[in-house]
Amino acid sequence: MSIRNFDKLMKPSSVALIGASPKRDSVGGVLTRNLLHRFKGPVGLVNPRHADIFGTPVVPNAGALGFVPDLAVIATPARSVPGVIAELGAVGCKAAVVISAGFGSSAEGQALSQALRDAARPHLLRILGPNCVGLMLPGLSLNASFAHLDPLPGPIAFLSQSGAIITSVLDWAKPRGLGFSCMVSMGEMADVDFGDMLDYLAGDPNTHSILIYVEAVTNARKFMSAARIAARSKPVIVIKAGRFAQTAKAVASHTGSLAGSDTVYDAAFRRAGMLRVFSLDELFAAAETLGNGRRITGDRLAILTNGGGIGILATDELAAQDGKLAELSPGTQVMLDAVLPPTWSHGNPIDIIGDAPPERYAQAIAPLLTDPGSDVLLVLNCPTAIAPSVKTAAAVIEAVRKSERPVLASWIGEQDARDARSLLAAAQIPSYETPEQAVRGFMHLVRYRRNQEILIQTPPSVPEQFAVDLATAQKSVAAALGEGRSLLQGPESQAILKAFAIPTVESLVVTTGADAMDAQRRIGRPVALKIRSPDISHKSDVGGVMLNLESPSDVAAALAAMRERVARAKPEARIEGFTVEPMVNRAGAHELILGLTDDATFGPVVLFGSGGVSVEVVADRAVALPPLNMSLARELMARTRIYRLLQGYRDQPAADLDAIALTLVKLSQIAVDLPEVVELDINPLLADAKGVLAVDSRIRLKATSKPGASRLAIRPYPRRLEEAFPMPNGEPLLLRPILPEDAPQLDTLFAHMSPQSVRMRFFTLIKELPSYVRARLTQIDYEREMALALVSGGPPGKAEIFAVVRISADPDNDMGEFAIALRDELAGQGIGTRLMKRMIAYAKDRGIRRMMGIVLMENVAMIDICRRLGFRIEYESGRPDAVRVTLDLARTEAPAS
Repeated sequence: MSIRNFDKLMKPSSVALIGASPKRDSVGGVLTRNLLHRFKGPVGLVNPRHADIFGTPVVPNAGALGFVPDLAVIATPARSVPGVIAELGAVGCKAAVVISAGFGSSAEGQALSQALRDAARPHLLRILGPNCVGLMLPGLSLNASFAHLDPLPGPIAFLSQSGAIITSVLDWAKPRGLGFSCMVSMGEMADVDFGDMLDYLAGDPNTHSILIYVEAVTNARKFMSAARIAARSKPVIVIKAGRFAQTAKAVASHTGSLAGSDTVYDAAFRRAGMLRVFSLDELFAAAETLGNGRRITGDRLAILTNGGGIGILATDELAAQDGKLAELSPGTQVMLDAVLPPTWSHGNPIDIIGDAPPERYAQAIAPLLTDPGSDVLLVLNCPTAIAPSVKTAAAVIEAVRKSERPVLASWIGEQDARDARSLLAAAQIPSYETPEQAVRGFMHLVRYRRNQEILIQTPPSVPEQFAVDLATAQKSVAAALGEGRSLLQGPESQAILKAFAIPTVESLVVTTGADAMDAQRRIGRPVALKIRSPDISHKSDVGGVMLNLESPSDVAAALAAMRERVARAKPEARIEGFTVEPMVNRAGAHELILGLTDDATFGPVVLFGSGGVSVEVVADRAVALPPLNMSLARELMARTRIYRLLQGYRDQPAADLDAIALTLVKLSQIAVDLPEVVELDINPLLADAKGVLAVDSRIRLKATSKPGASRLAIRPYPRRLEEAFPMPNGEPLLLRPILPEDAPQLDTLFAHMSPQSVRMRFFTLIKELPSYVRARLTQIDYEREMALALVSGGPPGKAEIFAVVRISADPDNDMGEFAIALRDELAGQGIGTRLMKRMIAYAKDRGIRRMMGIVLMENVAMIDICRRLGFRIEYESGRPDAVRVTLDLARTEAPAS
């Protein structure tokens, strides 16, 4: 349902409390006092056993309130709540906060939760909770909670699944002067969940940053889509509980056991452009660091200090966090020599000596703000009698006032430093109590920037770098499932890998010693012998692998010994035979593990790391959510220790990193194309300068009727929307969804539009598209919006763009706003009409109910197109120069293109 009726939840003008109580220390009593304390709108109290509470009249039921409350707060026994919701819906209430507990995971609790939703659905009534502390909106002076304090107003939104965390943060934040646009206790999320709240807060002008305490995500695709939209507009910082919880799920692959739930959450937060932190202190420190809106363009830190010791502490912490210490340029060194005493450190950290007055700080800062070798400046200060903390802070503030380069600060000490930190905070310079905290603040900026780069990636649903033999792969899967088999090994798993162009070794299936001898003769060189059993997933654990068998007799003897050994180790296992494979002689090749597994929350997950028999012991791996492209695959690889080895060292040449990354993209494609694959291991994948080779693999299947892409938490590039678009002159163009790589070509489209055409598209005269506008127009979330670009032949980034039609739907899929841009030379050829017809058909297919646009009155051609396509045309309120055009898609036939 998303944010429908959220105006009643988050901006209520009236409130009713169902379950008001005169008992001051009860939940109902605290709620009553909190609501009556400051809220300026009407507050109705409901309790059939009382006529008056704290001097305020009380009515027996919602129907007797005398007004329709925007928001109801419910604190009655759980069994009564569905009936209360139905009663509130009947009188017209559209939002409720359910404080009541008793809706847990028990059968009775789940039944009550469903009854709650069933009661609300006919009235489109939104429910926050149940089992929550409540909702606090400081800007409205509304405390609809049983928290013990009122939060201060401010720009931070705080969402928490834990009520205890809400009250603890409130107690922690108030004496520190931290203010909130809202504090929302999510509870059990029977209706309103994190995705809904992120959707709302993304467009809330009073919220500058969003902080989240997460225990579990529901509806992963909605969460990821909403999080990616929110993270594009403001910092979203998350702390996740339960980092080390162990799963009891039985898995048939290394990948399944290695990709634990917390690592998957971490990958999801990273892909959504969010910043993950690990403590409440760090949560609010990150909000301060990111909240002033300044962003870094690189990850090199310059450190300016009047104390060598604290400079070293900062440098140590930077090294511990894998941060980069800036190397000062020769020009900067010369400028510093001119203003600093001869005893300065002549390097980074820049130690300007303990007797540094405020003026020396200012003189040293000037060249550092323009130094080409650094990206961020950290200013440290130890208290001295020569340089009072507050005066030094004032000098620093003045020195950096006009600079665009991000500056962080740490004033060490207590009394004087506290006043200096307040001064720095007022100047929007993030300041910290210790150098280590300051460096962690810098690393928040670095990690946030990296995650924002990941956020803009939109991989395709169908690959361009390799050909897929999907029919063969699907036939292999169907055959195995048809025979009731779920585990594929040897030639069967290799067949699927080959269908996706992953290089593998050849396997020969044998059942007897004589067969094995013949197989070795055919191969003609040393071989490996492996057991084949649907009941054995890790063959080496039961002695089911023998290597370097040089002769037919060696293979026959090994087969007999292996049969006996496996029978002793796993007597219940069904032995279907053995595979004989040529030994691979690639001295110096790295053993990697690549895999797929199906996470219960986020769906398919791709794993990469150090492989071999010690894979669990070494525990060097990282995971990512598909779909992947080459850039995302390389980022996944870079999060492992083995990645450094893969880049080459001493006399060891670098491995073919592109071949490894492409293999990860191929696994991602398997997740899209073969929904039956729930686990896949390649271990080891040998990688060296010659390329990659899958030596051993196993696949676990599960029958499903879902399309592969529907399982993914992130919707991939929808290549199915690509279609030929012949021009009137016969030129064959392509209509396809827009891609991030198209951003430079938007300039070409823009250059072929007259100033008048530009004004009719963007409602203002602009000479060129700013880079952030190009990014916003091309880096889209296909779950929420669509832009179809009319392009010439050529790869993305090279293909010339002639026109773009787009639609952006609200989170409820109720209304989609369209826009269209067209080169001037294409006007008058019916192309705009054809593009609009195509977008109308797309909107209907996506279930968007209405299509809307704002059109300048002088744009008579666009108005005429809309009139002919059945749009209703009416004047736009507050815009005498424009009209609003609306099409009811539910009553409109999809136009023939």
